[in-house]
Amino acid sequence: MHTFHQFAPPVLVLGVGNVLLGDDGAGPTLLREVKAWYSDVPAVECIDGGTLGMALLGYLAGREALIILDAFAAGSDPGTVSLLEGPESLNFRIINSATAHEGNAGELLAAAKLLDELPAQVFLIGIEPERIRTELGLSESVASAIPRALVRTCGVVDRILANLSGQVVA
Repeated sequence: MHTFHQFAPPVLVLGVGNVLLGDDGAGPTLLREVKAWYSDVPAVECIDGGTLGMALLGYLAGREALIILDAFAAGSDPGTVSLLEGPESLNFRIINSATAHEGNAGELLAAAKLLDELPAQVFLIGIEPERIRTELGLSESVASAIPRALVRTCGVVDRILANLSGQVVA
């Protein structure tokens, strides 16, 4: 662990996507809900990564867990909530770069792994987009999926926090 990052909260929730491209804004929209839920939990940091791509690499160092929130174009029905973890999450976006991020989540994870800055636990929570085009706001199918995605995200965060507190006690 680098000295610079030693005080980084162990859990990073990173919302990525472009709110100007319709459903591509699912990640940042979901992040706002997660941030409100965990605002009083110092072990959890929520960052809106927007379309910063590789510029987010510095935020990953020194973390125990990374949860990326994004629009996932996996060919499912619009509004489908997906949860990928571990090796599955590392390969997904490299193959499926359907949105207009400047460097997608898969590229970010691959670079972090190469630099040995990848947190031990990596999760991707995504919502299948209906349309990604220049417009403000989410489609109805994606907007209605936000509460389901929030429940999935909170489940992952709570599980990570329980494991972290178990490590401290042990």
